[in-house]
Amino acid sequence: MERMAIAAVAIGVFVSGVFAQSPPRKPGDEQKRIGYFAGRWNFAGEAKPSPMGPGGKITGSETCEWFAHGFHLVCHSEGTGPLGAVKGQSIMGYDPGEKTYTYYAISSLGEGFFVRGNVSGPVWTWNSESKMGGKLMKARVTITEESPTSYGFKIEASFDGGAWAVLEEAKATKAK
Repeated sequence: MERMAIAAVAIGVFVSGVFAQSPPRKPGDEQKRIGYFAGRWNFAGEAKPSPMGPGGKITGSETCEWFAHGFHLVCHSEGTGPLGAVKGQSIMGYDPGEKTYTYYAISSLGEGFFVRGNVSGPVWTWNSESKMGGKLMKARVTITEESPTSYGFKIEASFDGGAWAVLEEAKATKAK
């Protein structure tokens, strides 16, 4: 038993030494591109009635900051909507192997999701697929940069192969 513990420690020291000797990476243009979202944003819009919940006004704020070394943006949000108050956290990054942007989010409503996306000019498009009630749900989020301090976003979904429906639309403005 003691030998196993010593071997585990030796392997741990060796592996950490290998990682410590790797040349430092620097954020590339793809990582720098997500910097558009850094800062504090206020948003307001409307949720549409859907299988995801009732319709109504949504308002809130989100603060996004660079994580150490500038590869990921970490965001904290809070707001209110038809389901009440909600808090969230998210991480945005870039996956060079897949050549896509990544976004992972959790909320105080118990949700958690991961999506991949691309950017073309001022338009970001994020897509995902999941099961809801045993049926396939495809989701698409489109964010359009309107200026350095303003963007609009739209969330759409297709349930079990049906037509795309708008679930939410809002505008965000960067706080001064």
